[in-house]
Amino acid sequence: MIDPLDASIKIAGSGLEAQSTRLRVVSENMANSQSTGRVPGSNPYRRKTVTFENELDRTTGTNLVKVRDVGVDRTAFRSEYEPGNPAADKQGMVKMPNVNILMEMADMREANRSYEANLQVVKETRDLYSMTLDLLKSS
Repeated sequence: MIDPLDASIKIAGSGLEAQSTRLRVVSENMANSQSTGRVPGSNPYRRKTVTFENELDRTTGTNLVKVRDVGVDRTAFRSEYEPGNPAADKQGMVKMPNVNILMEMADMREANRSYEANLQVVKETRDLYSMTLDLLKSS
């Protein structure tokens, strides 16, 4: 059986890794929120999504969070009238990415808070280790 403090660090570490991936994907989505296709009628950047899954670590017996998939959002592209854009069709319409900045900001905020919470678990566990060592030294 694994030590509960070791388990908490392992669980929090898996959360840190998962939220780090989520933050990277959200950042990529935001950076490409105006990336259109290169030629008329071509598809623009398609929003990416992150899916998590629960995974049992058989060596420690703990449940960890893992990134199952970085997929794409299949919602429709929006169209804007920009006749001067190289990606504009004959009517002057340009397909724009299916990225909603407000949604990405909300995802980023949630991922950031989850990342910070997992980081706090690691810090608190480290402090508990330190306190345990201090108690052992003084006895």
